[in-house]
Amino acid sequence: MTDTPTTASADLLVDAFGRIRETVHEVVGGLSPDELEVRIDDGANSIAWLVWHLTRVQDDHIADAAGTEQVWTAEGWHGRFGLSFRPGATGYGHSAKDVAKLGGVTAELLAGYHDAVHDRTVAYLGTLKDADLGRVVDEGWTPAVTLGVRLVSVVSDDLQHAGQAAFVRGWLERP
Repeated sequence: MTDTPTTASADLLVDAFGRIRETVHEVVGGLSPDELEVRIDDGANSIAWLVWHLTRVQDDHIADAAGTEQVWTAEGWHGRFGLSFRPGATGYGHSAKDVAKLGGVTAELLAGYHDAVHDRTVAYLGTLKDADLGRVVDEGWTPAVTLGVRLVSVVSDDLQHAGQAAFVRGWLERP
């Protein structure tokens, strides 16, 4: 396995996932656990939850595509976070009460988990050839979802949540 992408497609995906990583670090950097838990209102998501969720989705989807165990469980992140959610939870379908349960986490913990998932993602992307992107990974949709579509979907979802977290940080820091 190589550490660098083997195709232009993989290069683009590595760049996209790198931008997510940069945004995650910018958003959580220097914030206290209390600031990471702030919600604009009782129904809104916190920075901590948004970053945790986007990282969990990336971890879940990349592990599924690669046929590996998620970083969350394989590297003990589930235990380090100490959350009451089942190990397979990604935040999909979480209620406002569930969002409120994600508390007491540090910026370093969030960034560390994201970095571990990012590293796994980049390593996996480095194994791909363009032809791999057409492989069907989910037949539960019409049309069936290919690996390329799944990876772009993760990038899109992650960037949206990273942008939401950046908005909350901006709201926190306004005069």
